[in-house]
Amino acid sequence: MYFRQEIVLESLRHLDQVHPFFGIGFLVCKQHKLPVGKMISFGFGHEEEHFLREYYRPNLKSKYFFQPFRTSNTAARWLQPKYPHAGSQSTRTRGDIAEAFLHEKKTDKWGWQPSYVEVLSKKLQRDGSGRVPAFWLAVWLLRHVQWPENTAVKAVVRRFSKQFFLTRTELDQLFELTAPDVPGPLLTAERFDDAPLLRHVDPAPDAAPEEGGTLRTLSLSDVGPSRILEFNPAERLSIVTGDNGLGKTFLLECAWWSLTGTWAERPALPNMQNGNRPPSITFAIAGAAGRESPQKKTIQYDWQRHLWPEPRGRPTLPGLVVYARVDGSFAVWDPVRHALVPAGQRTSPTLLFKRDEVLNGLDGQIEGLIRDWVRWQNQKDQTPFRMFCNVLVKLSPPDMAPLKPGESVRLPNDARDIPTLEHDYAVVPFVNESAGVKRIVTFAYLLVWAWNEHRVFSSLAKKPPQTKMVILVDEVEAHLHPKWQRVVLPAILEVTGLLSREVEPQMIVATHSPLILASMESAFSDRHDKVFHLSLHDQSRVELNEVQFVKQGSVDAWLTSEIFELKQPRSSEGENALEDAKRLLAGSSTDVVRIRKAHEELKQVLPSEDPFWPRWLHFVETKGVPL
Repeated sequence: MYFRQEIVLESLRHLDQVHPFFGIGFLVCKQHKLPVGKMISFGFGHEEEHFLREYYRPNLKSKYFFQPFRTSNTAARWLQPKYPHAGSQSTRTRGDIAEAFLHEKKTDKWGWQPSYVEVLSKKLQRDGSGRVPAFWLAVWLLRHVQWPENTAVKAVVRRFSKQFFLTRTELDQLFELTAPDVPGPLLTAERFDDAPLLRHVDPAPDAAPEEGGTLRTLSLSDVGPSRILEFNPAERLSIVTGDNGLGKTFLLECAWWSLTGTWAERPALPNMQNGNRPPSITFAIAGAAGRESPQKKTIQYDWQRHLWPEPRGRPTLPGLVVYARVDGSFAVWDPVRHALVPAGQRTSPTLLFKRDEVLNGLDGQIEGLIRDWVRWQNQKDQTPFRMFCNVLVKLSPPDMAPLKPGESVRLPNDARDIPTLEHDYAVVPFVNESAGVKRIVTFAYLLVWAWNEHRVFSSLAKKPPQTKMVILVDEVEAHLHPKWQRVVLPAILEVTGLLSREVEPQMIVATHSPLILASMESAFSDRHDKVFHLSLHDQSRVELNEVQFVKQGSVDAWLTSEIFELKQPRSSEGENALEDAKRLLAGSSTDVVRIRKAHEELKQVLPSEDPFWPRWLHFVETKGVPL
């Protein structure tokens, strides 16, 4: 049996205020039976380094040691390899802890002062941290030990005191021996592993960035239309709504930068009226392993150079990221390409494609939809083409036959083979397709192309493909008929499964369309999805708020919901006329002229079968107004 993971994590909280000496240097001395009242040759630094390697190295790939004890800076929890010979040496030769030792300077002669227990006890009192929690320190140090099934808290403390030769006096004056209330069972049959533990602490300074992350949080301070903006996207789908000019696209651009470290086009500008406050962007990327508290990174705007410094030393890199922008351009970021960029080389792993480049190619980066489509269709390995066809079927409009590639054709004054789509009414060259079909087919192509390139580069790097994929889509409904809008978002959610069964997407989409929200009524998950709304308050303050997804049933109801904020699901003239009529209904006015005017306006904007007419005509009749 082994300590439960939760018990070890709980020990971190209880050791947080303990001075590091009591969990490291003191125990090294006890383990090697440092004598009292006399000195012996003792390689303190060497023995402490060995001790740290045994008990304080949860990340075996790192040269750093993790200490869970008191520190003014959480980043200092990872001790440098030279710590036993530098930082710790300073602690035991200077200050009040040094008074507990007998030591000849510039020698390896060490021993305990006869009063060492009293000195260390006073140190604990001055620190105000109380005595060292013996049980919780034992949990940390003995977390890999196998225990008998019925082990009790007191038995853990006994083993700890015996293993480190603690005297009765030391236990009574330096340690808290009261058995704590342990939350839940103490032990489990599952062998303890430090890997899950590392998800709950900041990574070691020399740890390789974790790959396969998704955006956990994004905070903007004095950047864009908001003074402060907090965005905590959902695990699977985040839908961002709001009026024009309030920052939907801006939010996607900042999300892209947070994930990749590059801007898709123009950098975000800070608020020029912010006074002395430093504009900043703070973000956290959660790795595939799912650390509970991923490390946040804050980047402040550099006023002197008028730019955002590139985020460096990120503990987590995102998975494959694809950004479909509203102007038809695309951006792609691949973690495998990132790893292949040599240190110091200015080549960016980010691929930015204008709309024309997506279609016709860009030398050395992408062949383009027209060439790739024909090449995939005719090459021996049909994997990319089959994937492309399957994605097209899933994204097809509901009132047409599934989008199906036909045979390529030649067009006048064009040396290329041009791909086609087979419709019920004709075979249409792709270059002649409608704007809506072009956007969806291009989106399908970029997804398949990005995944196929990632798969190829992963194979070259001898690594498995990523399982996490982030997809950003601006105005997902652009160019689409309402019938297509009503199905496109649930279809995109399913598309990644056609790339690979293992792919877990995080999608962030911006939309103006109530049909997009209506389309999610049967697919929305309260656990995995969120809806956000940007709104203007007091004509001066933009706020982003998460709103509850409530099924509205009809598109009219979505239009009048808090997300789209229309008073009536009709023309602005109809809304004004109806609102004026409702005010008359609610009041006690018998002004014949006002009532007749309202009636004439209603006749202009309401159809004869509108359900408002019976109520209105009854009102007019009760007021005795001849029409």
